[in-house]
Amino acid sequence: MSLNALNTSTAGLQVTQAAIGLVSQNVANAGTAGYVKRTLTSVSTLGNSGVATGTISRTLDAVSLKQLRLETAGAAYTGLSAKVQGQLDALYGTPGSGSALDGVMNNFTQSLQALTTDPTSAASRATAVSAARTVATTISGIARGVQDLRSGLESQLGGDVASASTLLTQIAELNGKIAGAPKSDAGTADLLDRRDQAINTLSQYLDVQVSDQPDGSVTLLTASGATLVDHGAAASLAFDGRGTLSPEAQYSADPATRGVGTVTATTPAGAKIDLVATGAIRSGSIAAAVSLRDDTLVQAQRQLDDLASGLSRALSDRPATGTAASANGLTGFDIDLTGLQAGNAVTIGVRNAGGVGRNLILMPTNGAAPDPIDPKLTDDPTALVVPVDISGGDSTLAQRIGAVLGTGFTVSATPGGAAGSVRILSDPAALALTGAGASVTVPKSAADTRTGSGQLALFVDGGTGGVFTGSFEGGSHLTGYAQRLAFNPAVAADSSTLVNYAATTASGDTARPQTLTNALTNRTLTFSAASGIGGVSAPRFTTVTGFAQSVVDARGAASAEAQQLDEGQQIALSSAQSRFGKESGVSVDEEMSRLIQLQTAYGANARVLTAARDMLDTLLRI
Repeated sequence: MSLNALNTSTAGLQVTQAAIGLVSQNVANAGTAGYVKRTLTSVSTLGNSGVATGTISRTLDAVSLKQLRLETAGAAYTGLSAKVQGQLDALYGTPGSGSALDGVMNNFTQSLQALTTDPTSAASRATAVSAARTVATTISGIARGVQDLRSGLESQLGGDVASASTLLTQIAELNGKIAGAPKSDAGTADLLDRRDQAINTLSQYLDVQVSDQPDGSVTLLTASGATLVDHGAAASLAFDGRGTLSPEAQYSADPATRGVGTVTATTPAGAKIDLVATGAIRSGSIAAAVSLRDDTLVQAQRQLDDLASGLSRALSDRPATGTAASANGLTGFDIDLTGLQAGNAVTIGVRNAGGVGRNLILMPTNGAAPDPIDPKLTDDPTALVVPVDISGGDSTLAQRIGAVLGTGFTVSATPGGAAGSVRILSDPAALALTGAGASVTVPKSAADTRTGSGQLALFVDGGTGGVFTGSFEGGSHLTGYAQRLAFNPAVAADSSTLVNYAATTASGDTARPQTLTNALTNRTLTFSAASGIGGVSAPRFTTVTGFAQSVVDARGAASAEAQQLDEGQQIALSSAQSRFGKESGVSVDEEMSRLIQLQTAYGANARVLTAARDMLDTLLRI
């Protein structure tokens, strides 16, 4: 037996022993998250007559790892969305129950209908007062819940951004260790596992693109291309949270007007990037929280604000509709705007010579409204909004409207009409008027309960105690109104005002109860496109009760859709995890089979050495 045989057997034992140790390590880490199966590659030595321990490598499927990270980010996004959508849906109550939004609206409507049957009944009036108060507290309670959810997301964003920033630093540090480590070293495989696991965890917060570098490090980029990690340098992430949010606190790319926190990345060179403004984060929990805070919940608040304002104005406003008028070849409308108050928008439909139509909104102000006024805060986000100063009263309305409309329109007081009646005409060949309408608030104050008409300010702004008009004096009266909605204390103190609209109202007069009931169930109002109920660019035309039901239906549908999306995404994530585990994870059965092979090889090499020992013993005894 030659010395080469002894050397070969000895080397074989060493390689086999190392391989058995690697199998043992694989089996021991079969359930460890992020652990990638190791393999040992042996190399030939001694003129191909022997072997030596070669490279320890990871069995990594890069494609399945990339898919796993993509699905991880998606699952974090849909998971948070489904959770918050479910919490939001719960605020509205179980549809059809007495305490749910649609239930309290139905009870309120029925109480007014009962009052029309017997307006002299003190019990019926008390029931109507109680039902109205419940409507106000329910809507305001839901609105406060919406802001609580937004504040919770603001807090979560702070924690998620801090965790993501820490992970970026860890990944950069691991990059530095990996770049300087021997590629065949077992410790390098551990470092690679730790880095991959850190990137996988990071994917729960935001979607990243990973690019491998020749030195073994990786570069991380956002979906928009912003660099987060480059070799050993990492960007730091920060979130300037604002704590408890109010309905007025909304996102803006302008830091001076932004009322919520944003995510800022500071590069190693000192440059700062607003990742929200640039749309750099598109998936993961951070993207979901931003979308929910700035879009989903803001729209939910707008739906409630529209419902609260529609409820108030349906009961307190008189509808003013233009009637066709013409003079000297011009055509248009006469419209009675007597008593017009700041915020009582006058909507005029116009169509140019090319047949293109658009709404023109005249927004009455007392001189303290912003100019321009954001059309998104009106019923029609595509309209042209023109402020009109009405501080001079009814007698100056025609003059003030004519001044802001300018050439192309002829505006005058309606001949023989009331002091606030206005005639608006134009040349139909150049600019045709297709309609005119307004909602004029009748009560001047919450205490004005005997207006001489059926209108009544049953609901008021609990913050100011005033009647809702939709004004922009000192800010939008609409924004956050649902949270401030309150039952009129003047009506609570004297429930007879539900019937008595004048000092001479006859006992048993059903005019006001009937007017209030019709206002809820029959009068068609315009609800803004921003609520999302009628579409993203089209207002919704329906009754107050119809809009309330639409809000409940839309909320339930959105929650169900979010849940379905999350269930589908969780299945996709599970499939990605299964594929990655199959390709790169540890199979105990495979490792046991490999162990048997190694044990056989170990035994064969051991027998060679045993034979050599016996031979040498025999030679020494000769």
